[in-house]
Amino acid sequence: MADPSDTDPTCPLCLRPIPQHAKQSLHHLVPKLRGGKGGPTILVHQICHNEVHAALSETELAREWNTPGKLRAHPVLGPFFAWVAKRPPDFHARSRRSARRRR
Repeated sequence: MADPSDTDPTCPLCLRPIPQHAKQSLHHLVPKLRGGKGGPTILVHQICHNEVHAALSETELAREWNTPGKLRAHPVLGPFFAWVAKRPPDFHARSRRSARRRR
């Protein structure tokens, strides 16, 4: 019998498998409000998605941080993705609030 993790999709941000039972989300590489409606999406862990939106505005995402590689290279997100990559594939914890929402 095949190992189910062999067929699980991989999160392009933290590079962990995404099991069916794990919290997951579709991330629009260009936010819908910034012209990305109908544009490319990627399946990511919910914790990775939450962290992206806590760290970056939709304008920043649309203009500069619009590929998985660029997001992994971000000075705040890169270390987070490296940290979460050491956790189990179904790990989830509350993310910090967005700096824009704390004000």
